[in-house]
Amino acid sequence: MGVSSLLVLIFAAIAFSAGGIMVAKILVKGSKNPQKGQAYECGIPTEGSPWNQFNVGYYLFALIFLIFDVELVFLYPWAVVVKQIGFAAFGEIIVFLFILFMGFLYAHKKGALKWN
Repeated sequence: MGVSSLLVLIFAAIAFSAGGIMVAKILVKGSKNPQKGQAYECGIPTEGSPWNQFNVGYYLFALIFLIFDVELVFLYPWAVVVKQIGFAAFGEIIVFLFILFMGFLYAHKKGALKWN
């Protein structure tokens, strides 16, 4: 059940992906409308080029949100089984939260959380 299972899984993933793409190419009627390539935002026509630069602060803010959102993915299973695992799990989660808090302090010190 080792390497052979992995090879079957990889083959199945490639077959399902390629099969789905081929079925879509065969059955779906494409359109060559130039409006499909234009940027769309809430039904309002765009003004100027859609390739405008934006403040990198929004990107940093989104990354920080993503980090703390993923933190909850790790905290929930820990909270469910913390009584069964014992004191070692509590120490490990304290170290985990300390590392995240230090990252938060670093981001705050660098000004990644400011909107101006």
